[in-house]
Amino acid sequence: MTTTILALDLGTTTGWALRGSDGHITSGSESFRPQRFEGGGMRFLRFKRWLTELKAHADGIDSLHFEEVRRHVSTDAAHAYGGFLATLTSWCEHHQIPYQGVPVGTIKKHATGKGNASKDEMITAMRRLGHVPTDDNEADALAILHWASQSIDEREA
Repeated sequence: MTTTILALDLGTTTGWALRGSDGHITSGSESFRPQRFEGGGMRFLRFKRWLTELKAHADGIDSLHFEEVRRHVSTDAAHAYGGFLATLTSWCEHHQIPYQGVPVGTIKKHATGKGNASKDEMITAMRRLGHVPTDDNEADALAILHWASQSIDEREA
């Protein structure tokens, strides 16, 4: 039986990739844009509910890996990332799911051989592996999943 892994590229549009216990990979991206008449915290409650639905669909998650971002384009992006990160880590703690942040450069280097790969290069790298990412968020999540899968499989071998 294979370890069930969830990989996330956190943000207003969150990329996700899931390797189920059967080894099958599914992926996509989910929007958590603030809705017109909702309070500022509602996007994080929607994110938490979505994580719970994903966990139920996957019949549990053995480990979770996410892109660990240290620099942001704007203050708003930094605040949004912080909110998603706080929601994610508290959700993982509540559900006793081990989690790990993976530095951006580590993911890019593993996927493309370059630690400063562009969004297009990341999408191309995931296409070479047989995936069809709809955007760079999904491509990043797939790259995180491949990095995590290799790390976990090597440890379990």
